Amino acid sequence: MSEQKPIIIADNVHKWYGKFHALRGISLTVNLGEVVVLMGPSGSGKSTLIRTFNALEDYQKGKIEIDGITLSHDLRNIEAIRREVGMVFQQFNLFPHLTVIQNITLAPIWVRHLPKVKAKELAIQLLERVGILEQAYKYPGQLSGGQQQRVAIARALAMQPKIMLFDEPTSALDPEMVREVLEVMRSLARDGMTMVVVTHEVGFAREVADRVILMDNGNLVESATPDSFFNNPQEERTRQFLSQIL
Repeated sequence: MSEQKPIIIADNVHKWYGKFHALRGISLTVNLGEVVVLMGPSGSGKSTLIRTFNALEDYQKGKIEIDGITLSHDLRNIEAIRREVGMVFQQFNLFPHLTVIQNITLAPIWVRHLPKVKAKELAIQLLERVGILEQAYKYPGQLSGGQQQRVAIARALAMQPKIMLFDEPTSALDPEMVREVLEVMRSLARDGMTMVVVTHEVGFAREVADRVILMDNGNLVESATPDSFFNNPQEERTRQFLSQIL
């Protein structure tokens, strides 16, 4: 892990959906180059939390700071943060009518104003990196789920973000496709990308995470190194959760 420089700071963050209290005073700091894995039962607030980090969800109380920019209702701040934060979802969200390479170059051209030639060069480099360069001129519907998810990762990386958020990126995939997506994520971690990952993939968490966090009922229950989290959990709720998934 690189130097201890905070790049995500959440301080006492609360979120409600109507009367439902989805996030109950979450405080969390993620350092530059750190890989943090969020685990927990369905409905525990994991996805809601990472979606607040790029303003896909708003929050009603507390403070979130991303790379020194306070996340507020100021659209300029939101746009600045979204330029620094890439996100990969369960569903691939690719444009079906665009080729793979068009999907990847769209945002760099329109948002970062990259010349088309440069955007294409970058897209080719990224497709090579995620191992599917030969699919560049196909349409998403012609690809497997694992290939589509690797395109989605390349598309997020094309914006050259400082932070990558992954919201259960393998949950919609067949088991044999999970491995290829996790391998791309491992390579990002090796290269020092700051990552916050919501996943149930225990092997990935053990191998790649700097920290594993358990969330439950909108609370942050336990935060520890993978070794401590899986082998010597301190909280009874963590032990219960692990007994169900291990």
